Amino acid sequence: MSIYRTVKPLILGSGSPRRKDLLHSAGLEFEIKPATCEEPTPTPGQDPEDYATKMAELKAINVAENNPGTYVLGSDTIVVRDRDILGKPVDREEAYQMVKSLCGRKHKVISGCALISPEGKKMSYAVSTEVEFIDFNEAAVRAYAATGEPDDKAGAYAIQGQGAFLVKGISGSYTNVVGLPLARVIESLMDWGVIVAG
Repeated sequence: MSIYRTVKPLILGSGSPRRKDLLHSAGLEFEIKPATCEEPTPTPGQDPEDYATKMAELKAINVAENNPGTYVLGSDTIVVRDRDILGKPVDREEAYQMVKSLCGRKHKVISGCALISPEGKKMSYAVSTEVEFIDFNEAAVRAYAATGEPDDKAGAYAIQGQGAFLVKGISGSYTNVVGLPLARVIESLMDWGVIVAG
């Protein structure tokens, strides 16, 4: 028995296995069609929540243009240290430097989400979660970077994987840190009648 049922055609405009698993955990049925658009870097001084939301909208619009008659969900998750947006590391050394810069302090994980209807109606928002890392020694951080897990992760860690050892605490949505603020997304899909309970 699923918690929710999808009653209108839904597309997840992301190839993220974490987002796919989160939506499947609620019983949703959907197609996966990753966006193919270029992802512009943030402009100097751009608000991180604004950037994440605009990226989600960009991806959702890109997929919606090629899939008429469907609802499209786009999402983009970023890690923010102070006001600096941390992307995916280019190599293991950068992964180490990123994780080291987060140790012993708090940072934010922000997910932008955008939902587009077949008629072109748009809903978009950003969800922010505060994460605090324990201050680990250099050897532990280097060993984590060497596992390869941080390679394709914004901020160079995965809270749902081996990177959990870094996390002292979080304030806000856990699934948001994984890659999708599930409660807020479910609420949005319910509001638009894309899914129903039971």
